[in-house]
Amino acid sequence: MAVAPMDEDSYPEPMVARPSSNAALWRVIILSLAFVAVAVAFSLMGDAISPEMIVLFLGVLSVIGVFSLFALAAGLFRFVGGSEKRTLARAIVDSLPYGAVVTDRDGKIFYANAQYSDLSKSVSKGVPVGVPRLFASQPEASEAVYRLSRAARDGRAIVEDVRIARGKSAAQWFRIGARSLPDYDGAPGKSVIWTVEDITRDRESQENFYVELQKAIDYLDHAPAGFFSANARGRIQYINSTLADWLGYDLAAFEAGDLDLGEIVQGDGAGLLMGGGQDGAVRTEVIDLDLVRHDGTNLPVRLLHRAARLAEGELGETRTLVLDRSRGIEGEEALRAAEVRFSRFFNHTPIAIAALDGAGKVVRTNAPFTRIFGLTSGERGIEGLNVASLIDPESREKLAMALADAKGHRSEIAPVDATIPGEKPRSVRMFISGVEQGGESDEAAILYALDMTEQRQLEEQFAQGMKMQAVGQLAGGVAHDFNNVLTAIIGFSDLLLLKHKPSDPSFGDIMSIKQSANRAAGLVRQLLAFSRRQTLRPQVLEVPQHIDDLTVLLKRLIGEHVTLDVEHGRDVWPIRADLVQLEQVIINLAVNARDAMPDGGQITLRTRNVEQAEAETFTYPGLVPADFVSIEVSDTGTGMTQEVMEKIFEPFFSTKELGKGTGLGLSMVYGIIKQTGGYIYPESEVGKGTTFRLLLPRHIQQEKEEVVKAVAAPVRDLTGNERILLVEDEESVRMFSARALSTTGYEVFEAGSGEEALEVLEEIEGKVDLIISDVVMPEMDGPTLLTHVRRLYPGLKVIFVSGYAEESVRQGLEDDRSVEFLPKPYTLDQINSKVKEVLSGSPAASED
Repeated sequence: MAVAPMDEDSYPEPMVARPSSNAALWRVIILSLAFVAVAVAFSLMGDAISPEMIVLFLGVLSVIGVFSLFALAAGLFRFVGGSEKRTLARAIVDSLPYGAVVTDRDGKIFYANAQYSDLSKSVSKGVPVGVPRLFASQPEASEAVYRLSRAARDGRAIVEDVRIARGKSAAQWFRIGARSLPDYDGAPGKSVIWTVEDITRDRESQENFYVELQKAIDYLDHAPAGFFSANARGRIQYINSTLADWLGYDLAAFEAGDLDLGEIVQGDGAGLLMGGGQDGAVRTEVIDLDLVRHDGTNLPVRLLHRAARLAEGELGETRTLVLDRSRGIEGEEALRAAEVRFSRFFNHTPIAIAALDGAGKVVRTNAPFTRIFGLTSGERGIEGLNVASLIDPESREKLAMALADAKGHRSEIAPVDATIPGEKPRSVRMFISGVEQGGESDEAAILYALDMTEQRQLEEQFAQGMKMQAVGQLAGGVAHDFNNVLTAIIGFSDLLLLKHKPSDPSFGDIMSIKQSANRAAGLVRQLLAFSRRQTLRPQVLEVPQHIDDLTVLLKRLIGEHVTLDVEHGRDVWPIRADLVQLEQVIINLAVNARDAMPDGGQITLRTRNVEQAEAETFTYPGLVPADFVSIEVSDTGTGMTQEVMEKIFEPFFSTKELGKGTGLGLSMVYGIIKQTGGYIYPESEVGKGTTFRLLLPRHIQQEKEEVVKAVAAPVRDLTGNERILLVEDEESVRMFSARALSTTGYEVFEAGSGEEALEVLEEIEGKVDLIISDVVMPEMDGPTLLTHVRRLYPGLKVIFVSGYAEESVRQGLEDDRSVEFLPKPYTLDQINSKVKEVLSGSPAASED
């Protein structure tokens, strides 16, 4: 309890010996009357009194006055007002149950209450002394008193508990505090109030509480049942000695939070214990499971588990009582209730469960076991059946090893993946756990089996998709590098052709080089189609109409010994796709079908609508049901094996003879269909033929479809005198492009990187009319360069050149419409036409 701060005028008088206030007042009055009487006598007697007597009297008065001033200054007495207020403050302080003394920061006492005076009697014989002197004779308190005194001088608040020995077994405790009293303005003043409180009884009560608490912990530690508590993160905060002994842990080495719940609870039991009910609810339940001993063996237990979920939804600390089931503590009634509870879910779980003997034979099972292992026909009995006979031979050795670990009571047993043979093979994952031996039971292990057939199919589909994606990325990267090489070959061939006339003997050789490069560029485009990086120009298409237009070309391609039949469904929906690419897909599939029928046969093209309800019935991997337009290309050829079908879409895979195919046809088909947003699924049977089904998304036409802009009249003049900055990291491509532009009159500045381009722009103060930049460059790529250019020169025209598709290039651009695009490889005429088109604002005709 603290004393309320007092103003300096409100401090009680210093603790000095002096008369009471009333006596002092009468003495002052009497003394004043005496002085008045003397003065009256002097006035009446007049000259009868000698001047020496008057001087002597005045001298005495002067001495008395000076003495009074010094006494007042020294604090021997003071004039006090408001005695009633000072008396109330003194009464409050005197009534405190502990000692209180007010001093200045140097220890000079202003006031001490009655309790403090009682504490000082044994030291100062009734005269109050400062706190440091009060405990000066107690060595145990010296350090605390030093800290208190230092804090008092510094004006800091401090509290210390001091223990004073009183004999061999007894001790006395004091709580000492010091704090500054505020001055008139509320700021820390120069006065300090000290408090001294005897807390011996409180300390004794606290020590008794700790003793009782230690006894309670000792009782819990050595209880005949285990106990542990975990926090919301599953870390064990407390474990009693009994449970530590059962699990084989050294309790002396245990630290709160060192052990995780998952380390002592087998399997998914930790998640079960960390679950909870509704917010703010407390849940208590009985759980039968196995704990894991420190040596890895199992301990069957029954848990009385209590978990509280806080109002905020967080899980509080859990309390769990552990009963050892291996010691037979359960009564008959408890066992019967557990069996009833168990039977409620045993036969309704989606997991196959079976008890096995030491040889791996079935002792008893649940209902799902017969379904998962294909025993529903009733052709053979289940009990006594060896589980190993139900799975493929390759997995039986792993199952035998798992059973051996279970009989050895190992807690960590690897699951066994196996296949169940049959008309439709099924994949299962089996988990084995040991059973504690006891009684007449012949159970040695428990088997849990999960039907993994669908998951295995999804994993295979995912692996195939990832493989195709990886190959596509590789193909796209190779295509990009080849485009750079082909650009240089085609470009320099064009430059050579400018210097050679058709009559020149070298003209034909140069044309052969260019034609071979163009053929290579066609292969690169197929690679880009497979990697889904080619440029598409989608438009709304009526599929039957375009297939009918294509039949004339198809009949010419497949020859006379192969029959072409076309079947269209009613009111086939429109699709949105690139017409040229779609025609390429159908032509490619038709040619492959022709090659699969060397002795002749029939090719059938079918188109029809597939509604979402029908699509949901399809079992094609990866298909997302929706409204589709189906295009089927069927043949009566030789068909394909399953191994071949798994590889047909991979680049450069071909079943044709060497030199009769590149292996890129179906790769291109796959890429085009995927980039269009559709699906392609082959169905084939050896000796009967193959069907490719294309499922393309239905396009719902809007009221106003995008109208193709009219094409302006071609411009033949490709010359110019503008300034162009050419940015290209491939030196051969940059050399060709610079020469191509220079020959038509342009002033060309070259840069090998984005940073160098910015330096060139700074040198020429941005006085260029056009920037031609590669997209993929080291350090600073094209899009990054464009960002800097737009900030510095917002009106500058830009052309991007790239071996990738235009759509993939524009995806990362903030203002993609302000950039023109020129695909690689390009010819001399194509780059000049593109430059003229951009600078003049009208399309230029290209001769290539």
